[in-house]
Amino acid sequence: RQREHFAKVFDAAKRAGWTEHAGVEHVMFGAILGADNKPIKTREGTPVSLKSVFDDAVDRARGIVAEKSRDLPDAQRQTIAHAVGIGAVKYFDLNKDRVSDYGFDWDKMLSMEGNTAPYLQYAHARIKSIFRKAGVVPASSVAVLLAAPHELALAKHALRLTEILDLVARELKPHHLTTYLYDLATKFSGFYENCPVIQSEEPTRSSRLALCDVTARTLALGLDLLGIEHPEQM
Repeated sequence: RQREHFAKVFDAAKRAGWTEHAGVEHVMFGAILGADNKPIKTREGTPVSLKSVFDDAVDRARGIVAEKSRDLPDAQRQTIAHAVGIGAVKYFDLNKDRVSDYGFDWDKMLSMEGNTAPYLQYAHARIKSIFRKAGVVPASSVAVLLAAPHELALAKHALRLTEILDLVARELKPHHLTTYLYDLATKFSGFYENCPVIQSEEPTRSSRLALCDVTARTLALGLDLLGIEHPEQM
């Protein structure tokens, strides 16, 4: 709705000579829709502050974390709930093509399944738990042997990170990164279900642990770029 306004502003700036050595671009966003499928407006009714949305998200996440992480200390559960709640709101917004409208939905936002922050955070924590169970720390100089189809698919996808980041920067659309991370997590799930890691004999065991480490570090980097925390336990 601000397209015409910015077109005039940029045209005026160009005529004034202010943009001779600089580029200007209107990075448009769609509208956030309420339960009535209409854009949420802050000029009418009661404004919704971002702080209140984050507070509500953390409160809702506490219930989820309490159910999933009963064995963890309360203080740690609170920290995880904060990461999950805030991350869920950020990811839900960034996960949509920015020019498209989308409906605000708490259930979808905080779901542990599908293309959501909690799903990716859990995938990262799940990989970290593999190393705790194996009783080893990730090694930096291990040859990765790619033989099984699921190993190849996961490794090939991990290698696409630079390509995806270039695309995000070029189009100014972070949803390309969220889609990439979700696909990475689902490919890891397929790998883990079909390729035994801890139970494998050497050198396959070390190779698959290395592939797990690459996946965890890639997920962590992607979430960092989105401003989303990734706890090592959930």
